[in-house]
Amino acid sequence: MTVPAPTAVTPAFDAATASAAYRNALQVIGAVEPRIADAIGAELADQRGSLKLIASENYASPAVLLTMGNWLSDKYAEGTVGHRFYAGCQNVDTVEALAAEHARELFGAAHAYVQPHSGIDANLVAFWAVLAQKVELPALTKAGAKHVNDLSDDDWATLRSALGDQRMLGMSLDAGGHLTHGFRPNISGKMFAQSSYGTDPETGLLDYAALRAQAREFRPLILMAGYSAYPRKVDFAAMREIADEVDATLVVDMAHFAGLVAGKVFRGDFDPVPHAHVVTSTTHKSLRGPRGGLVLAQPEFADAVDRGCPMVLGGPLPHVMAAKAVALAEARMPMFADYAQAVVDNAVALAEGLMRRGVRLVTGGTDNHLVLLDVSTFGLTGRQAESALLDAGIVTNRNSVPADPQGAWYTSGIRLGTPALTTRGFGADDFDRTAALIADVLAGTSPTTTSAGEPSRAKYTMDDGLADRTRAAAAELLDAHPLYPGLDLG
Repeated sequence: MTVPAPTAVTPAFDAATASAAYRNALQVIGAVEPRIADAIGAELADQRGSLKLIASENYASPAVLLTMGNWLSDKYAEGTVGHRFYAGCQNVDTVEALAAEHARELFGAAHAYVQPHSGIDANLVAFWAVLAQKVELPALTKAGAKHVNDLSDDDWATLRSALGDQRMLGMSLDAGGHLTHGFRPNISGKMFAQSSYGTDPETGLLDYAALRAQAREFRPLILMAGYSAYPRKVDFAAMREIADEVDATLVVDMAHFAGLVAGKVFRGDFDPVPHAHVVTSTTHKSLRGPRGGLVLAQPEFADAVDRGCPMVLGGPLPHVMAAKAVALAEARMPMFADYAQAVVDNAVALAEGLMRRGVRLVTGGTDNHLVLLDVSTFGLTGRQAESALLDAGIVTNRNSVPADPQGAWYTSGIRLGTPALTTRGFGADDFDRTAALIADVLAGTSPTTTSAGEPSRAKYTMDDGLADRTRAAAAELLDAHPLYPGLDLG
């Protein structure tokens, strides 16, 4: 018998059927390598038993997870639908076409490319697509090679030298951007001459006038928008105006907030798809699918995007593309809009609960799925706070804050996200209780001192019994909202 959905925002599944499927799968795996089967079962137990507040993680449905374990994994399929470099790809064509169709319909996009293995791969595909369409080298044009796709081996040698003149303007890492938006150690910071825009030092918010002035001076080929730790909406209409003014291509990385776009929480100026030339995303995080990436593009970039393999990617992963199709089909269900709105409502409840208890938040709140804490007011580094919270059963990640004096390793911040616990059915009251637990842990944690008498940036002490009390309180919340209810591995 099919059980009803455990919450109004989660697809229903037949618990008995799913339990049998996983038990049988683990039995087959365990016959070859029992330690792997044990690790898989332990991971489910760990996820069921912790307050998962990592903003980039979620829980995929059993249907999505089961789709990845099948014979599609065994098929090579370089190329695109109908144009493969291997024979026998008719079923992969069906899978990829369906995933792309769901992506186009879900986001209202002209073109979708669903092969990228990750968000970084999706960004690389986008960058090379822009170069293919926009970069013209006069010396090569004389020889009839107008675009990157027309270049010979000798031309490529010239282009590699010339690429240093192409420019990217992206959000700085400490302001909430991502390492693929031009961070120097990343390939994006090596492909392009790079400059970063930050946020207002007083408010922590994007300053579009300052960004416009910076773009006028820097004149980038690519204006990169999107974030991994910025707790506010972005005005993509304004970003497109800035890009057009300096003849830049607007690329938006919506990996973190794709679910809020899919669920129509972000509309109009805050929906990147109508405004950007190219949009990249992951398919997990707030979209609640498998780990992977996708690219949405305006028609003029479609052909270049479809050349992601072999330009950047190796063979696509047909089993993951199939799981993307299932997840995107789920996101087209009416309940996904309820889920997306609940993610934002819960983030606001979490933010307000933290602020009421004296926790400082970057930008003073949130408009999206994430909350960024500045834990320096507790005398802690992000690394200490992350570890102390983990000791207490609360899974988070440390994160830089604007102009962070602790750097990118120790940091001064903690990033929290609501997508995963919202999937479990948590509501505003549950997140307020979660805020109380977090505030108690931070207040009850102190840095130890080094041998030189200085505060340690990594080691800490906690009040006696605090971790155990917090774990017990967290367990009450988790028991009220079980993960995959009825799913029993036996």
